Amino acid sequence: MKKQKIFIACDTTSLKKIKKIIKETQNSKLIFGYKFGLQFLNSKNGRKFVSSLKNKITFGDYKLADIPNTCAAAIKSVRDLKLNYITIHISSGFKALKAAKKVSGKTKLIGVTILTSLDNKSLKEIGFEKDVKKLVLHQAKLASKAKLDAMVCSPLEVKLVKKTFRKEIITPGIRFKKKSDDQKRIMSPKEAFKNGSDWLVIGRPLTKGNIKNNLKNLSDHLEQ
Repeated sequence: MKKQKIFIACDTTSLKKIKKIIKETQNSKLIFGYKFGLQFLNSKNGRKFVSSLKNKITFGDYKLADIPNTCAAAIKSVRDLKLNYITIHISSGFKALKAAKKVSGKTKLIGVTILTSLDNKSLKEIGFEKDVKKLVLHQAKLASKAKLDAMVCSPLEVKLVKKTFRKEIITPGIRFKKKSDDQKRIMSPKEAFKNGSDWLVIGRPLTKGNIKNNLKNLSDHLEQ
């Protein structure tokens, strides 16, 4: 059976906590990668630690969103981290996506669609006229045109995205329970994999509290 893949969201500035997360997620039943966001990457020891990691799947969640030249320059500036994945907002535009892809080298470039903290009401507040699904589908087509290596979308849009984007699909907004905290478009791990997600991004449900117990709960949930 194909191993299921999980990116652990390492959302902390504590180096001690990050080391603990990595140590306690060496689970043979699952493949783990480690997603580092701006919180850790901008911390005093974050960049140095990520650059020193060996034999781990690393995900630099920079969520770049700028003009083409700046996006490309930003990717060049973190080459020393040898990241496996790095993110850019698809809303940066086709030229920025192409410029970033041109310099990304062996690092897989991930296009970020609509954040899972947003819903249709939130989009209207920002000024978008299309609803979430139509906007994500539109962005998936742009990601495919720009030849991106992967896409981030909520688990609710995976089936729709797979119609036009044929590469890796990474899904945050994963929760064991219906309580969604600051996430709006959520789904359980088992449902998300069933929908076709290649990778799940899970943070607080795994890293808050007892990590080993949380991992066992995840394994039991996926085996049900």
